[in-house]
Amino acid sequence: MPRSTTPRPVGTEAAGLSLALVDGVPMFREGLSALVLRTKGLRWLGATDTPQGALQFAERYRPDVVLIDSGLDPRQHLSHTLSGANPDLVILILVRDGHRTTQYVATAIAAGVHGVILRSAEPPQLLEAISATHRDRRYVDPALAATVAAPRARLAQIGETEQQPLSRREFQVLQLIADGLENQAIAKILYVSVETVRTHVKSILRKLSARDRTHAVAVAFKIGVLIAPPPRRSPDDGT
Repeated sequence: MPRSTTPRPVGTEAAGLSLALVDGVPMFREGLSALVLRTKGLRWLGATDTPQGALQFAERYRPDVVLIDSGLDPRQHLSHTLSGANPDLVILILVRDGHRTTQYVATAIAAGVHGVILRSAEPPQLLEAISATHRDRRYVDPALAATVAAPRARLAQIGETEQQPLSRREFQVLQLIADGLENQAIAKILYVSVETVRTHVKSILRKLSARDRTHAVAVAFKIGVLIAPPPRRSPDDGT
């Protein structure tokens, strides 16, 4: 199961903009949690460190805004899936230096992302970005403005070369294939027929240009559709 923080109980203190985070670094998750909890008008729901956990979290708790580490969504598949499942959800990407490119930012926006900000931004700017992204449904970090201002022809070319994204259900099926499950077991977990699973598998193979299920999983990890979970720390780590 993906690691996540437990959402706070909904009560009289629950008024405000609800936030969730998808990030693989514990210190960053703890830092953002502390920042949000001490900021009036914001409500912390929790965090998870995997794309798979993000889908489950968003479906169950319906946050107003989800912040996503670009390192966990290198091809914007998670953003596309989340926005497709809930059009009202506002997505803010925390862009790492390695993703500070025209291609990443352009494809992120095309995938349904509403805001982009450098992951290294100072807390006041991040709070401003959260508010502006939710209010205007569009925010671009000034440091990324030149990236977004690339020629339209170049952005169009980038969009045309992007791979057709998987649907939310196809993503779930692919996850379970990666876990080593066969069609019958997948059908039981998702409460669908085996024939429906076969249909999803065929679509996955087509979209990923994969020869078979094993190849599809390999391709998915290679291009960032699936992200390997962060390694678990042993008690002796860091000693």
